[in-house]
Amino acid sequence: MSDARLKPADAWRRFAGTALGAALALLAAYLALAYALDPYDSGRSGLFSAGAVRPQGPRTALAIRGRDPAFTAAIVGNSHVQLIEPAKLSASTGLPFVNLSVPATGPGEQLLVLGWFLRHHPAPTALVIAADEYWCTDDPALPNAKPFPFWLLAERTSDYLRGLMRFSVAQEVVGRIGWLMRRHRKTAPADGWWDYEPDYLRLGYADDPRLVADRETRPPLVPDPHRAGPFPAAAAFARALNGVPAATPVVLVFPPVYAAGLPAPGSARETAERACKARIAEALAGHPLHTVLDWRVDRPEVADARLFFDQTHYRHPLAAEVLRDIAAALARLRANPLGPARD
Repeated sequence: MSDARLKPADAWRRFAGTALGAALALLAAYLALAYALDPYDSGRSGLFSAGAVRPQGPRTALAIRGRDPAFTAAIVGNSHVQLIEPAKLSASTGLPFVNLSVPATGPGEQLLVLGWFLRHHPAPTALVIAADEYWCTDDPALPNAKPFPFWLLAERTSDYLRGLMRFSVAQEVVGRIGWLMRRHRKTAPADGWWDYEPDYLRLGYADDPRLVADRETRPPLVPDPHRAGPFPAAAAFARALNGVPAATPVVLVFPPVYAAGLPAPGSARETAERACKARIAEALAGHPLHTVLDWRVDRPEVADARLFFDQTHYRHPLAAEVLRDIAAALARLRANPLGPARD
């Protein structure tokens, strides 16, 4: 029967079927192309891997950084540990470190990043985990405050394929094609080093009166009702540590907070914060080779306003002190692997 003799309903069904078939074919072709190109170099397809990090944000760059065999030790956290320079920590310890910190993330995202690193490094030489106030949430879902590409680190291929069906990812596919075709490609640091000091200085955090006043604001005496316990991140941390070999040194760091941002001694806020830190530290009890470095306490270094941009983002001189503390802790653990230490 010719198209001219088709009933309108039949003609519409044929058109809809043809359009659907074409759309499905285009979708399949796109997914095949995107999977082959592997826009963030997650290692699922090695066809077009360039062995280098294309300039991009840390949320997606961690896919290649976290699986890079050149690094056997990792720093995991957010911007509160971002200024720990991996090359300097590597030089101090003799262990090749990558910094997998991602700004504005909490324990849910960070433990997923840890899992990604362990998936590709089943026997890491050291782990440094930074736990800040976001770990004190009472929400067992450990929700993320900012968008995060959970699909990129997913174990199931189906989850990864669904993630590829995003407009932003399609743009990255096009961008990766252009990057791969360039003879001289721009690259980002392989070890994840990202110095935030220039950004904070440009925004006026060093001398803007309003920002300086914010830095000096004291916190309430009562705790945030959603950070007063229980602390499900501690249980999630304990589960994550089950995948860490007993011979791997694990350093848990509570990053520095400016003195004005610390809870008042004896306040309910201080009690809640102590309880949270204790619960997270207890999660390490099942791992035989660990130590805790608590910089989130009142100590001379955190009283110097010149060492902070705001209450939780510190500057290079203080970052150097924290780095030395981490290196010394790792040296002690590696010299005495028979039991945990606590600082």
